Amino acid sequence: MTIDNKIKFIPINIAVITISDSRTTENDLSGNLLEERIIKNGHYLTLRKIIPDNINQIKETLLELSNQQKIDCIITTGGTGLTGRDTTTEAIEEIADKLINGFGELFRYISYKKIGTSAIQSRASAALINKTYVFSLPGSTNACKDGWDEILQYQLDIRHRPCNFVELMPRLSEK
Repeated sequence: MTIDNKIKFIPINIAVITISDSRTTENDLSGNLLEERIIKNGHYLTLRKIIPDNINQIKETLLELSNQQKIDCIITTGGTGLTGRDTTTEAIEEIADKLINGFGELFRYISYKKIGTSAIQSRASAALINKTYVFSLPGSTNACKDGWDEILQYQLDIRHRPCNFVELMPRLSEK
């Protein structure tokens, strides 16, 4: 990946939401990984929260956080599988202003290279909600590692070339 060090790094404010009926602050390894990576890369962790797999609570939480000016990006982990309680993807699709389809496609491609056809079970996704980026990763630590290390650390860095999500932020409210 190309990082242009002539451009000054701009940290953004990121919230991490773990969506799970079984995770607690003591065993949320995926949330821990994302927190560590966000801070290590120079961004600000503005909030870290665990909520249950409940579609209404997911929508309410994402809408509330996406309306806060101090939050530029929300990364969720969990609730992207195929079971009955996995509703993160549906929640995001119901409230999204725009879907970022390429994120899920790229995530599954990266996963395919590592876990083969099992990658098809991932419903990782991304969207804009109230001009806030929302990236939805699976709950596994390896999936969060891949999502951050192979996609998000670059797309959330204004120095990444040829383009990135940060440079688009001032223009997200254009009509």
